[in-house]
Amino acid sequence: MRLACDTGGTFTDLVVEDGETIRLFKSSTTPDDPVRGVLNALALAAEDAGENLSTFLGRAEAFIHGTTRAINAILTGNTARTAFLTTEGHPDVLVIREGGRIEPFNFSVSYPEPYVPRRLTFEVPGRIAADGAVRKELDEAAVIAIIEKLKALKVEAVGVCLLWSIVNDAHEKRVGELLEEHFPGVPFTLSHALNPTLREYRRASATVIDASLKPLMFDYLDSLTRRLRDAGFSGRTLMVTSGGGIMDAEAVARAPIHSINSGPAMAPVAGRFYSSRDFDGAPAIVADTGGTTYDVSLVRDGRIPWTRETWIGQRFRGHMTGFPSVDVKSIGAGGGSIAWVDEGGLLRVGPRSAGSTPGPVAYGKGGTEPTVTDCSIILGYIDPHFFLGGTMVLDREAARAALRDKVADKLGLSVEEAASAVLTLATEKMVGAIDEITVNQGIDPSTAVLIGGGGAAGLNAVAVGRRLGCAGVLIPEAGSVLSAAGALMSEISSDYARMQYTTSKRFAFEAVNGVLAELEQKCRAFADGPGADALDVEIEYFVEARYIHQIWEIEVPLAGSRITDEAELSALKDAFHRTHMTIFEISDPHSEIEFVTWRAKVKCRIRSGGTGQLPTRPGLSGQPQRPVYFSQTGWTDAEVVRFEAMESDVLVNGPAIIESSFTTVVVDPDTQARRTEGGGLRITF
Repeated sequence: MRLACDTGGTFTDLVVEDGETIRLFKSSTTPDDPVRGVLNALALAAEDAGENLSTFLGRAEAFIHGTTRAINAILTGNTARTAFLTTEGHPDVLVIREGGRIEPFNFSVSYPEPYVPRRLTFEVPGRIAADGAVRKELDEAAVIAIIEKLKALKVEAVGVCLLWSIVNDAHEKRVGELLEEHFPGVPFTLSHALNPTLREYRRASATVIDASLKPLMFDYLDSLTRRLRDAGFSGRTLMVTSGGGIMDAEAVARAPIHSINSGPAMAPVAGRFYSSRDFDGAPAIVADTGGTTYDVSLVRDGRIPWTRETWIGQRFRGHMTGFPSVDVKSIGAGGGSIAWVDEGGLLRVGPRSAGSTPGPVAYGKGGTEPTVTDCSIILGYIDPHFFLGGTMVLDREAARAALRDKVADKLGLSVEEAASAVLTLATEKMVGAIDEITVNQGIDPSTAVLIGGGGAAGLNAVAVGRRLGCAGVLIPEAGSVLSAAGALMSEISSDYARMQYTTSKRFAFEAVNGVLAELEQKCRAFADGPGADALDVEIEYFVEARYIHQIWEIEVPLAGSRITDEAELSALKDAFHRTHMTIFEISDPHSEIEFVTWRAKVKCRIRSGGTGQLPTRPGLSGQPQRPVYFSQTGWTDAEVVRFEAMESDVLVNGPAIIESSFTTVVVDPDTQARRTEGGGLRITF
């Protein structure tokens, strides 16, 4: 038995995979103590299995966890008090960044503050040259004096990024040794060990972000593993990473930057599997609708989307993580997004969210602002007596009163018209987000399937799909907990990199192959350690390269693990030209190429296929019909079908409501839905 848990801003999702069967559970996220929300979800699963929690957890082999803990800490400023140590004469690395502005001539926007303020930035005397030679010896006495200042300033973490440490790491290592000796117990991060990339700002930013998260994430993961163990769990605790893989919790605690986007990264992994299973591998627009955000990604040709331009916050105005991650676009349009009227009398939805505390008005937990969820209750989409399987009764009249006061009366609309307008506006925001990753990347949405994930996905997934003209909409059987389901499908993985500059005209075969051999050795060691007992192991090799005199590199896959002769070098050059053409619609086959950083990624597959299936429960039924409001029809009686009771290939014609304990799917008029052989819900227009 394996467990996967994703802690979101509103709900904590849990998937229990027992053999070829999965079961889904949700509990409210507890922001003051997220581990309590995890244990609450586990308690629900144990109760459903008819076991006490200790017995239930004792049967589990693995617990895979995704959390927004790290990203929330950064966004709210609740990270550790962090100092930045850099080479003397270069204290402005985090201030200057890489240049760039969203609006080059908008000087009304203040220059963004650095991740670590200047008062906590310290210059270390000593200098390594670009060729690795020591131009100036490290001044150890000065480093010790800096450490004394750090103590006086009550610094809680330290990031160290010295010039050219990726070529010669001696000075950085020595600073680390001095920190261990003179500042024991305070965590630190060395840039060459964390992110050996050529880009100074990216390496420095990654270093200080990672260091700032270490105290928080160590305490969180220590609390999680300890409380799971005390509750009866003796299996392996794994964490979801931003790169779409999983790592041991201990490894993430040592490098917590990998957990920043751990939640959203899993949805595309699940989306790729479901698209292949139920839509013949069509391009998949994967939309994960949570309580707070709407996360969108695009899977095509069976590939998970990647980006090296990973920013926390706005591009150029936020902070760069310096690591590749799954490319996910997020907007503030989830089930908890608040509907409001601005000073100009225009209806707005989001980006503010009611979250789990206080939550939508209908939750009865003190919320006063109407949300998308409240509007869905008003329109009859959500049964207030069957929310979370009836474990939580919602107050529909309170939702109506709040929407009337905050929105409907201000716009001169009926409550139903206002609620419908809120859903329509939320739909348009979602369509806009999808346009950016499809039309803007040359993808015709009519050739793609929209995969709806998250508890609120079904409320308007069909409306979004129809608006885009998609080939269809798929709500997977585990769609309400899509990210947690993706965690069960993911692989144990790790990345390694090393800089070795060379050119296509004077290619350093021996040096490059030495680097590739070193990277392979690290990958093999990982496979024999954390990846032991995997079904299979795959190692992929890449190089970051550019045309001579270009500034930015692109990543090019290697056909093999070595480059031993001119023929293999020629194949690599051809691969670079093709990749450049794909990205920029231009290539220059006669130009010299510079190869900069070499990378290897090891993936250890621990499960074949996707997840198990939800068991069907024939004969299960609720109310046969209920009044539902659609803008094109007004109030109409819609058929109500229980998802768990649906047999495969039985058509349900809209208007209809297909609901389970965890999600509600609104089947619009003039659309059809059927359950696939795999267990998902396929809607066509």
